[in-house]
Amino acid sequence: TLYLLDSDREDNDPIDRWLTAHLYGGNQETRIAQEVVLGIGGVRALTALGIQPSVYHLNEGHAAFCTLEISRQEIERTNKSFYDIEADVRQRCVFTTHTPVPAGHDVFSPDLIDSFFAHYWPQLRLSREQFLALGARRLGDPWEPFGMTVLALRMCRTSNGVSELHGRVSRQMWTVMYPNRSEDNVPIGYITNGVHAPTWTAPLIAELYSQYLGSDWKTRAVDPKMWEKVDDIPNQELWWRHQILKERLIAHTRHKVKKAREARGEEYERIQATDTLLDPQALTIGFARRFSPYKRGHLLLRDTERALRIFGNTDRPVQIIFAGKAHPADEEGKRIIQRLMEWCKHPALTNRVAFIEDYDIYTAQKLVQGVDVWLNNPRRPLEASGTSGQKVCFNGGINCSVLDGWWCEGYQADANGKGINGWAIGEDAHTSDQELQDRIDSESLYQLLEEEITPLYYNQDANGIPHGWIQMMKASIKTNAPLFNTDRMIADYVSQVYVPEISVTVPPILAKVLV
Repeated sequence: TLYLLDSDREDNDPIDRWLTAHLYGGNQETRIAQEVVLGIGGVRALTALGIQPSVYHLNEGHAAFCTLEISRQEIERTNKSFYDIEADVRQRCVFTTHTPVPAGHDVFSPDLIDSFFAHYWPQLRLSREQFLALGARRLGDPWEPFGMTVLALRMCRTSNGVSELHGRVSRQMWTVMYPNRSEDNVPIGYITNGVHAPTWTAPLIAELYSQYLGSDWKTRAVDPKMWEKVDDIPNQELWWRHQILKERLIAHTRHKVKKAREARGEEYERIQATDTLLDPQALTIGFARRFSPYKRGHLLLRDTERALRIFGNTDRPVQIIFAGKAHPADEEGKRIIQRLMEWCKHPALTNRVAFIEDYDIYTAQKLVQGVDVWLNNPRRPLEASGTSGQKVCFNGGINCSVLDGWWCEGYQADANGKGINGWAIGEDAHTSDQELQDRIDSESLYQLLEEEITPLYYNQDANGIPHGWIQMMKASIKTNAPLFNTDRMIADYVSQVYVPEISVTVPPILAKVLV
């Protein structure tokens, strides 16, 4: 059951009525007010509903104030001190951190904490200094801000990242809080994210799975032996269904781009040109996500001439569809989108590059179900997990990604280092020189497109069937589907976090995920 908190009530102050209307925007006061509503208000809402959770799962530090409200209620009930009930509260709370980007971890000044909590810490029977210490990375520093992730780490019995690499990065990030522990022993583990297969698998592909894997495939998502039956699907059958999904994606893209051009009042010729935008037979790449600078949405443009040669090739056409939004306050992210929009207008790329505006879940479904290749090129190790590439796998799409987040665990190569189920972009130069890393990764991406991806796609038989490509499509499904799904993820949370004293039986292939 899902409960949503809404402050848009007539008996609230007009300013407070807007608190739950916008995720982004506003200032630090707005942010802390939202997190008070989520954390403290969330616990009080459950209390009012008569719900007594055995476990509170905090996803990101935004909800960390809930640990204080649980404590306050327990103090009120037992008449004990905060430090007497602290261990009991900790046993009821678990924490998942979702980002290695420092800006994603909210911190508030002591003055702002005073404004919101001066009346609250007496209810916890704490002094101001004791209260501020709960959110301080370094104890005893009067200028240390109050960190929400710090509060969550202190008040939860388990903490985890959302991929193996992210767990390692998180231990490194927060080692300052554990001065008596080595980095490897910082108590932050990992449980890799997964996606809900029935939601993201196109009905055309789901029908194929029911026919060749079994009608119960949706309830056996973690069974690798079941997914091996993907090899039984005739290449032609998988390919024509994939082509239909690509045609639907292109039709959707044309419609969205046309509406956007009409809304901007562009010239008639530009609007009519959307009728021939993109080619259903061409190799189609998808790139859709938040346009944060670290995600490097413009990496393809680093060498403009080389990019033009790849996307302007008339013999082996390559095309790309971009989609996504930037944070309202992220000026650099907005500039990246502007560059891509300008690139869409290049005479040599008239029908090869498209940007879908107003990105939403419907567009996301069309993209992950219809693209040939899913491109992801973040600046490592800043991608905590990522899940869009996992959704692509269930539809037979192939990932071309930096080895970051989940792809570190998903990517498989043969003895010669050649990708079996997708492609790995670049290599980690272990440098703070972003220009150098961008050069390495962009060169690798161009090389992959020119020498591996495009030739494999266009190596087709007389009927237009690219058998080598389809072999990689099937490998993408077989190797990733049993691992990166919500059934496995929830089993991990149950056995490692929620009820660690019980055992959950899983296939042997998943053992590495459960370590």
